[in-house]
Amino acid sequence: MTGESLTRRLAEVLAAVTYDDLPADVVADTRRSVLDWLGSVMAGSVEPPARMAQRVVAGLGTSGEATVFGAGRASAAGAALANGVASHILELDDVHKGSTLHPGAPIIPAALAVAEREHAGGRAFLLAVAAGYEAALRIGEAVNPNPSHYRFWHPTGTAATFGAAVAAGSLLKLNAAQMLDALGSAGTQAAGLWEFNADGAMSKHLHPGKAAFNGILAADLARMGFTGASRILEGERGFFRATSESYDATRITDGLSARWKISENCYKMHSCCGHTHTAIDVALKLRGPGAIAGIHIETYGPGFAIVKEMNPRSPYQAKFSIAYCVAAALAEGRVSLAQFSTERFGPAGVRDGAIADLLRRARVAVEDDLTAKYPAAWPARLTVRLEDGRVLRGASDFPRGNPENPVSTEELEDKFLSLVASRFSTATARRALEAVHTVDCAGDMAEVFRNL
Repeated sequence: MTGESLTRRLAEVLAAVTYDDLPADVVADTRRSVLDWLGSVMAGSVEPPARMAQRVVAGLGTSGEATVFGAGRASAAGAALANGVASHILELDDVHKGSTLHPGAPIIPAALAVAEREHAGGRAFLLAVAAGYEAALRIGEAVNPNPSHYRFWHPTGTAATFGAAVAAGSLLKLNAAQMLDALGSAGTQAAGLWEFNADGAMSKHLHPGKAAFNGILAADLARMGFTGASRILEGERGFFRATSESYDATRITDGLSARWKISENCYKMHSCCGHTHTAIDVALKLRGPGAIAGIHIETYGPGFAIVKEMNPRSPYQAKFSIAYCVAAALAEGRVSLAQFSTERFGPAGVRDGAIADLLRRARVAVEDDLTAKYPAAWPARLTVRLEDGRVLRGASDFPRGNPENPVSTEELEDKFLSLVASRFSTATARRALEAVHTVDCAGDMAEVFRNL
């Protein structure tokens, strides 16, 4: 790649791609990703952090350009901000292993908002989503071959800003030069620090919302002729060098336009951080009769750094506690929204009960052989000692919902219907499901979700 601008090459390919270039399986995967995101944003839209963001967006003034789920309409950028925040609250939005990035929450709100504003059709919307994922996931992989980026930076706020810009730019029909400018302006806004995890702050929800907002801003500016850094990725003071001690620039072009990253998407089946999911799945398989004397959880280092809380005092902290999530799986046979209800926690930690009892019996260890598999795999091993002397062991490299351990479309639809119906009505959930089923036939995205 000597002498060739990686940023320019990415812009050229993604500005030129058309809906007809997408293989049928990629279109299907894109539709599945939209469905999964829609469940998270609709259910999340009634949560307190989402309501706060919606009020702020309303205060900025409304042009009625785009849907704000649960709160009417707003400007495209404002709607993307509010919907991005809502998407990420319940920890049920999608994730991509290699980039350690939640792509749906920042990219789809940007694509939908601009599609509604521009009165684009469903096919243009799906193309924008696929192109946005392509940019974000490739850039996320490039800065994340080791934990140096992920140690400080949340890729959902950093790399996904580029993806949101590409999604918006696709709908604006930016040419290659304009798309390059959009990437440049996106990169200079890319941000999102992990310090929120120290005290369970709501900043994590802001990351995808601001990425979506900034992506639209970057694309809108580019359409007006506003220039951006042409080597924002690989430049001497560009994104790669600024945010990663050891980056792999080949991830940008390896298989570009031949392998679509959205088909590597992973769907979350538990309402908590993805770094807990493999351990949860193993625990659910081991669950059975018999009193538990001890639980030993083995995991990988970068993941444990995020989910190391051993005495969560709030639902949010519990979602980032691998020990709590495994204890919940063993005690109650599921790890859903119910396991993170507010009444389960107090100032001293988890209130007394079966989960609290098992949490006291849990220990977690980081193992080098598991860390070596990350991020290609997100592995876990469990040993459960029973009071009758039996020892149960299990292990897995991939949680359910990964391409290597897939869930069916029917399971995703069941997840969607259950999630949306828990906050709205079954009729609303089914209307939303039908809207996604037929989204590629839509002539104007502004009408698709108007009556939900």
